[in-house]
Amino acid sequence: MLKIAVDFDGTIVEDRYPNIGKPQLFAFETLKALQSQQHLLILWTVREGRALKEAIEFCKKHGVEFYAVNKNFPEEELEEGQSRKLNVDYFIDDRNIGGFLGWSKTWELLGNSPVDYSLPKRSFWDKLKDLFR
Repeated sequence: MLKIAVDFDGTIVEDRYPNIGKPQLFAFETLKALQSQQHLLILWTVREGRALKEAIEFCKKHGVEFYAVNKNFPEEELEEGQSRKLNVDYFIDDRNIGGFLGWSKTWELLGNSPVDYSLPKRSFWDKLKDLFR
């Protein structure tokens, strides 16, 4: 079981903050699949107040409820001056070095069902035959 922090704007949905953008391709399918494998998902976003509630509701409408929101666990109470740093295994965020990998690659890296993108191997002689066809 992994604890995974997931950003909202630019990651789950297109970045249209303070509005909510369209869902990213395969975002909710991947999040639901990760949850079905018992991984704990934490919504990790700069949204607060009404904007945060809208994001949480948007995710619920798409079948994803988070283990916690901007906290390590649901009951965590932060004291003034306490760090909001999360103790998670991975962060899924569009602000990663190199940008967001996309949900297909995220599934390949974190899911238990890696996707094989390789093409079947062909012999030198098969390639040579193709040149003369």
